[in-house]
Formats: sequence, C-alpha cells, structure tokens
Amino acid sequence: MSAELTQSGAEILLRALKDQGVEVIFGYPGGAVLPIYDAIFNQNAIRHILVRQEGGAVHAAEGYARSTGKVGVVLVTSGPGATNAVTGLCDALMDSIPVVCLTGQVPTHLIGNDAFQEADTTGITRPATKHNYLVKRSEDLARVVHEAFYVARSGRPGPVVIDLPKDILINKAPYTEAAPAHPSYRPRLDPEAARIEEAVALLKQAKRPMIYAGGGVINAGPKASEALTALVRATGFPVTNTLMGLGAYPASDPQFLGMLGMHGTYEANMAMHGCDVLLAVGARFDDRVTGRLNAFSQGSRKIHIDIDRSSVNKNVPVEIPIIADAGRALDAMLREWHATPGKADAPAIAAWWRQIDEWRGKNSLGFHQAMQPGTIIKPQYAVQRLYEITKARKQEVFITTEVGQHQMWAAQHFKFEKPNRWMTSGGLGTMGYGLPAAMGVQVAHPDALVIDIAGEASILMNIQEMGTLAQYRLPVKVFILNNEYMGMVRQWQELLHGGRYSESYSAALPDFVKLAESFHATGLRATSVEQLDDVIIRMLDCDGPVIADIAVDQKENCFPMIPSGAAHNEMILGPDHEATNAVVSDQGFALV
Repeated sequence: MSAELTQSGAEILLRALKDQGVEVIFGYPGGAVLPIYDAIFNQNAIRHILVRQEGGAVHAAEGYARSTGKVGVVLVTSGPGATNAVTGLCDALMDSIPVVCLTGQVPTHLIGNDAFQEADTTGITRPATKHNYLVKRSEDLARVVHEAFYVARSGRPGPVVIDLPKDILINKAPYTEAAPAHPSYRPRLDPEAARIEEAVALLKQAKRPMIYAGGGVINAGPKASEALTALVRATGFPVTNTLMGLGAYPASDPQFLGMLGMHGTYEANMAMHGCDVLLAVGARFDDRVTGRLNAFSQGSRKIHIDIDRSSVNKNVPVEIPIIADAGRALDAMLREWHATPGKADAPAIAAWWRQIDEWRGKNSLGFHQAMQPGTIIKPQYAVQRLYEITKARKQEVFITTEVGQHQMWAAQHFKFEKPNRWMTSGGLGTMGYGLPAAMGVQVAHPDALVIDIAGEASILMNIQEMGTLAQYRLPVKVFILNNEYMGMVRQWQELLHGGRYSESYSAALPDFVKLAESFHATGLRATSVEQLDDVIIRMLDCDGPVIADIAVDQKENCFPMIPSGAAHNEMILGPDHEATNAVVSDQGFALV
C-alpha cells in the first residue's frame, strides 16, 4: 500500500481543509465525529474552538466569514448535532454567507436503520443550504471537500453541508488535490458590455436618480465597495444601503442617505419612492426594503446588478438586468461613465438634491434625551454614545447584533465607514445570533474591539457561549439595551394590535452582572443617564469579556417605521414628528 493510502478519511479531511486555507473550526464533538477530533488532536495547523451548542458554532462561523471574507467552517456530530445547526445554516443561506458545515453521520451500513443519533441530514438541510453532500466513499472525500469550498464561496455565497458517515472517516483512501476549475458550476463574473452601455446611458438621462446597494457589494470584497464609492462620487447621485449593506458606502459621506426600508430614514425611503432611475447593486428587493410591492418606486426605470440570476426579476421587474460580480460590474460602469460623452443633467440633479435636503430636514432619526441626573436612558442615546466613545478611541471596531429593536437602533445610530464591520442577521432575523457571531469575529481579529449590541431577550438565546469566551479568553463586549420586553414584539402589539401585550414581557430576568461574573466575565450596569458614559468607558477599558446591562426606556419605540404592507411614502415618524402620509406628485416630490 502506498503512503498516500495510509491516511484515514479524517486525516484526508484535515489535509483538504488545510489546503483550502482553513485556520479555525468552530465545533462540538460527538461519537460520529470522534475520528476527526482524534485527527485534530494530532496536528497543530488548524485551531478548534469548542462552542457550547452547535447553533452557536454556525453563527460563530458566520461572524468569522463575514468579517474576513473567508469561508467559515463548522464541525458537529450526527443527529441532534446536525439538527441544532439548521437554524444557523438557514441564516447563512438567507444572508449569503459562505460556510462549510461538516456533520457526522452513522456508518453507511446503518443509514436508514434508525440507528442511535441518526438523522437524514442531507434531507433536512437541502432547503437550508446552497448545496449538500453525503459522502459514500472515502476515495471521494477530498474531492468533495474541495468542491464544497468552491461552491460556498463562488457566485452568490452560501452554506454547504458535507455529511460524513463514521466509516468514511476511518477507512484509508488516497488524497485528491483540488481541481483547477469546477466542471459545471461557473457563475458569470463579467458583465455584458452592451448591458453596461445601456445602464450608463439610462443613468445619464436621469432627473431623480437613486443608487441602492445591498450585502452583495460587501460579499464581492473590499474592491467592490471602493468601486461603488467611486461611481457614486463620479455621478453625484444619492446612495442608500440595505441593513445587510451597511458599510458598503461610507456613512459620513454627504451623498449617503442612510439605511432604507422598514426602519430606514425618511429621506432614503422618500427618494426611493420618488426616483425616476434606480440602480440596484447586490440587493434582492426583499419585503423589508420594498414595502408594498405595487407601490414600490413605481415610476422608476430599474437597473439590477446581481451575481445570482434567480434574484433578478424575482420580486421587482427591472428594465436592465446585469448578471455579474458586483465589483466587476461597478468597475465597468465607472469606466463607461468616464469614457462616453455627455454628463448627468446638472440642473435636474441639483433640484433633486434640494428635495432630498428638505426630506433630511425632518431629522427622522431624531430623539430627545433628558440629561437630568436620574433620568432613564433612551436606547438611541445609548447606541449614539457607544458609537461616539468608540470612534474617539480610533480602534478597529466590529459590531454584531442580536435581533429586535436594539438591532434597528444600532443600524440607525452606529455609523460604518468600511465594509465587513457590521454583522447582523438580516433575512432570517435570528435571535441569539449576535453573541456567537461576535465570538467568531473576535477569533478572526484578536486585537480588535468586538461589541455585541443586544437585547435582554435575544442575548439569553445563546448566553451559554459566554463560557466559550471565558475558555478562549475572547474579550467580546456585550452591550445590552434592557427594556425588559421583547421590544419589537411589544412595539407591533402597541401599534397594530391595540396595545394587547401578549407574552412579550420578560418576567424573571437574570441579574446580568452576576450572570457575567458566573461566566468569569465582568458585569456592569447603568440605570440612569449620568451613569452611561462611565459604564461604556469601563467596558471598553476591560481586557476581558464584559456584559454591560443598560436599563433603557421600556416604552420607547423604533421610528421611523413603514408598517407592514404599507408603501415608502406611508411612514410613521414617531411622536416627536408630525404624522406623515406623504403623497408624491408626478414629479416625485413629496407634498406633505
């Protein structure tokens, strides 16, 4: 037998992972994957992070992937290990995050016999993944691993599962090098020149243009964000980001209108409603952005750049589809903009900006924070002060969130100048995402400041991962906006269900300071406005993990808000603003 045939499947697996550039695995052991753990014990090239629950492993891999641009790797055992990972896989699929999840499986001869800890993992995960594999021959193992990484990172990224029967991990087999090219899956990267020409010609005719950039720009890499910034500045057009796209364009730039959608800014939503030419890049027109579809940006001619052909014309019909990598398409568009004669209609664009500035004047994200000692903290103010204090430190900062009101306040009031600094659960809206995601980010960026902006309800979903932070000395900061309610549920119950607060109050919450200490972390608390800055500074100065429990106004709602099923010009601006049901004229200007 040759030397190549003396390797077990588990050893082949680790060799393939190493060849794919994997440096860390987030996992939890069990009987079916013990051969892999034995192989991990005998090598030092790949680090393993022991999580406290498999769902946390996938979110950690997501955080790692989103903050680095690399593929995140997960290792779980068969049966409940694999099923616990399903929520994270769905989350990664919805948000287009490249993850490879290795799942244990019972030996091949027991599959279908209801063996101990057997589950139909490939069947269960088929709708939750971009692709999945059940390896039936050890000889196929290396090829499958290489292919899985290619599928996960290519085209529209996403999660891939490799189901590994235990005998496949034990049997000896030869190693197969990665193929130079995949035989069948080759996503289109370069745009059609004719489509680029059409798009630029249309943009130059625009009177009220709008550029709408989503998470696909970030997934395309830092150069795509640079190309977006260059195009926006060359055109002089306004730009908005989706929740997943925050950081793709610098938040401090005057051409940035803020986030759009259900809790987006008034100016971003009104400009989207009133534009006459819309350029969408790496965005999928999801319902939280579009509102009522038959009222969405009705009078506009639309250009859509996306690497995923199935996303184009799926929710919103577009005039010019461009199937390509976002970065390459934006580069081509920028070159065409400079190369072709003619410029944008300067007087019309100036008038459009005057209208946008009028909408900006409403200050839709404004809030009032009383500063007298003993005053309760507004959640918006807590996020604003967190942003201002961290910004003054000039340290690399990464933000994750859980899901709910705090997530929207973080998106509104924490400003991102660069891509890959904002990690949140967008499409699936997974409570419990933020803490394990922050863990993955901190592993990837050990010297950075990583903060999970959380709610007291969401943080309890995966609070056990505080144990992982302690074990690996990961100095993640958890910043809880504690209003003692499932805040977004309570808000909808108040506004849409007659104030009937059914099962949204979180009774019997833990003492988060003591809870932190029980996990070998530091616990801090602020209950009034004069305590806030001191708690934030102490949190940031601590060299280990921290839970900062910030008691905030229980009755504060997250505004602006487009109610479900409403149009962009039917926003609720909140009690500090006049109620608005703006009507947009044929020229696209709001008559309030």
